[in-house]
Amino acid sequence: MTTVPGMTGTPLHRRALLAGGAAGVLAAAGFRPATASAAPATESRRTFTLTVLGTTDLHGNVFNWDYYADREFDDSGRNDVGLAKISTLVQAVREERGAHRVLLLDAGDTIQGTPLAYYYAKVEPIGGRRVHPMAAAMNAIGYDAAALGNHEFNYGIPLLRQFEKQLDFPLLAANALDAATGRPAFRPYVIKTVWRTGGPPLRVGVLGLTNPGIAVWDKANVEGRMTFPGLLEQAREWVPAVRRAGADLVVVAAHSGADLSSSLGDQLPFPENCAALVAEEVPGIDAILVGHAHQEIAQRFVTNKATGRQVLLTEPLFWGKRLSLVEFDLEWAPRGGWRLRASRSQVLNSNTVPEDPRVVRLLRGDHDKVVAYVNSKVGTCKATMSGANARYEDTAALDFINHVQAAKLKESLGEGLPVLSLASPFNRAAAIPAGDVSVRDVAGLYTFDNTLYGVRLTGAQIKDYLERSASYFQQVTGPGPHAPDALTNANGTPDYLYDVLAGLDAPLTYDIDIARPVGSRIANLAYGGAPVAADQAFAVAVNNYRQSGGGNFPHIAGAPVLHNQQLEIRQLLIEWVRARGEIDPAAFSSTDWRLVADGQPVVFG
Repeated sequence: MTTVPGMTGTPLHRRALLAGGAAGVLAAAGFRPATASAAPATESRRTFTLTVLGTTDLHGNVFNWDYYADREFDDSGRNDVGLAKISTLVQAVREERGAHRVLLLDAGDTIQGTPLAYYYAKVEPIGGRRVHPMAAAMNAIGYDAAALGNHEFNYGIPLLRQFEKQLDFPLLAANALDAATGRPAFRPYVIKTVWRTGGPPLRVGVLGLTNPGIAVWDKANVEGRMTFPGLLEQAREWVPAVRRAGADLVVVAAHSGADLSSSLGDQLPFPENCAALVAEEVPGIDAILVGHAHQEIAQRFVTNKATGRQVLLTEPLFWGKRLSLVEFDLEWAPRGGWRLRASRSQVLNSNTVPEDPRVVRLLRGDHDKVVAYVNSKVGTCKATMSGANARYEDTAALDFINHVQAAKLKESLGEGLPVLSLASPFNRAAAIPAGDVSVRDVAGLYTFDNTLYGVRLTGAQIKDYLERSASYFQQVTGPGPHAPDALTNANGTPDYLYDVLAGLDAPLTYDIDIARPVGSRIANLAYGGAPVAADQAFAVAVNNYRQSGGGNFPHIAGAPVLHNQQLEIRQLLIEWVRARGEIDPAAFSSTDWRLVADGQPVVFG
């Protein structure tokens, strides 16, 4: 059996735990006590400091483990991940503050993102006595409430409802509405009563808001069943309702980034990211636990336009790398109840603590089962296929994905339109080795739970689409040599918003001229050696995220759908290898696209 480290951490960290107790754990994690000017007065019947802890975008991470690499997780920032580490921090805060003075919240994206999450959604789906590992871990840690994230809907509403039933705390989403009734499909909010010895209790309202992009990204799972109006619109309705229900303090858990931005284009009238706007526009909010954007906000204050009051925003880093710690100083007035005097927040680093052995013992068996699954052999490969250079060079790794997608689409459609396929370089660390190939080797190429669509596009539409994809590159003045990192990710564009196109029965070839401005970079677009005509029709394999409008690529969301059997692309790749027993890159790999500058091949240095 694979052993979860369980008590990872340097000897220094262990000494801090043993010698300093909870205070030592918090100090090692980066906790900074309030300054003298910000420190609360001595607690009495009329004063109280509440601590609210927050996580977000856990994405199926229980342990500090990289299932694709088959080793402990590590990255360039030396971060650790997982609820087992978060649990150690939470217990230290509760010990140091008193459990009755601490609430624990999450801002969504919980049940998708790792092979552990996939396994208990698709291989051995939860239900009956089979409890989702994330539910078991969060129950053991003692969460008080969690907002729904958009990725909660990836496996369909029935599985989400099973997960919800297994939780000891409510899932909240004031803007996830039943399509038939228009009423909330989940609890909009919860009131948590914090009891105090010798003083009046504090009533904390927690409002959950999810992302309206669910209607686009998971259209196949939610269309006709749920609708997702904007966060701002629903907050205007529900924050007053939470106050009327008796909340002394209102905290919003919002699965929406802080600053206005969107990958949805004009597909929805609501922004994807708008937590700061909600804080500005809706009176009555004291703090927002931000999610979705995968960014770290230790502390940020936004002024509400109506009241002039400061609203606190915090977002801990994703996957359990950080834990937000928010402190609210409150004062009791006999005729006015509890009033907020001051608030502050910071983030604690989970890489400073060991994993909680309680969580390790609870879920070791689930983890071991998934490790065995992802390491099981599915076939062999004649030559190594790496994703390291796939974002700037035509590689066998992306050719493999495009080949399998296109072959499945042609199998579904039969003879007719020529078949093309689109794929993104999701994982720079992915590599299928020469020799034996495991599930995790193949799955590492495709780290998202997307399903396969087929759509009809014309030559003109394909060129427009590729022009949008080519905006991923910085503009240059000559062929180089150029450092790859200086050419890619223009304006912060992530790798998953760069697509490459390939043909199945004949090559689809093109140049990307990055000396030209965005919108006029695609040159020499040809199919089977002949220039692609503007009205030439193609069947194009694409994932559901793109087809639903994710990334705001032109034409794709409105294109006629030719294929949608809800087949997961990652599983198609695994089954393709298992059925054939061997991957031969020479059978499908060729150089179909290249980067050029003024027509000259780009040189990398």
